[in-house]
Amino acid sequence: MDFFDQYTRNVVDMTDFQADTGFSALSQVEGYWDALRGSRLIPKRSEIDPRGIETALEYTFILERIAPGMARLRIAGSHLGDLMGMEVRGMPLTSMISPDGRRQLNDALEDVFQRPSVCELHLSSAVGFDKPALEARMILLPLKSDLGDVSRALGCFVARGTIGRKPRRFDILKTQSRAIVAPTTAPMPLDALPPDVARPKSGMAEASKPFKGRRTGDVPYLRLIKTTTKTE
Repeated sequence: MDFFDQYTRNVVDMTDFQADTGFSALSQVEGYWDALRGSRLIPKRSEIDPRGIETALEYTFILERIAPGMARLRIAGSHLGDLMGMEVRGMPLTSMISPDGRRQLNDALEDVFQRPSVCELHLSSAVGFDKPALEARMILLPLKSDLGDVSRALGCFVARGTIGRKPRRFDILKTQSRAIVAPTTAPMPLDALPPDVARPKSGMAEASKPFKGRRTGDVPYLRLIKTTTKTE
């Protein structure tokens, strides 16, 4: 699908990720987000690369904060469209929630953007005509925009069961919010690295090799040889 824009830069390898639940995509997306931020509190939206969460893309989405407690889907995986029976890009996230639970989602969104925090929601969809029971979970992970404000979020929404007649909207059963803290182990400062170790660069640039100067007396790699031509 047409996911994320052309300004993607970072891929965090998640090929060794293992999970044993039907909601493993949530753990994979959170693990990618956590690895991407490194020693920082929050990564940037521009750093998200879909190749880092390739097996969870259909459940993944990007939110943009448009007002207090309100956020719209900028990008959404196919699973969200399957649940709603329509293209959901541009729609508010509350469109997937039943009216009684929308205030609770608004509060959760404000906590994610303002605190900021990581929020996980447990949801269910009511049983109806040609609508089997659905159990769902959603996670919201804050991101910084290019301006440095926390106005974006990486999310993952997974529903288990037969979708049936669409659209399917969900009741919020429980929300779990936790504050974001910086990792206790900070990376070694560049000034503390030994002089013979190449300094890493950001983005896709390759690390430079240390410069080794020529000692006095070394034979240079190129030499100028003068020759004389004899004339008869």
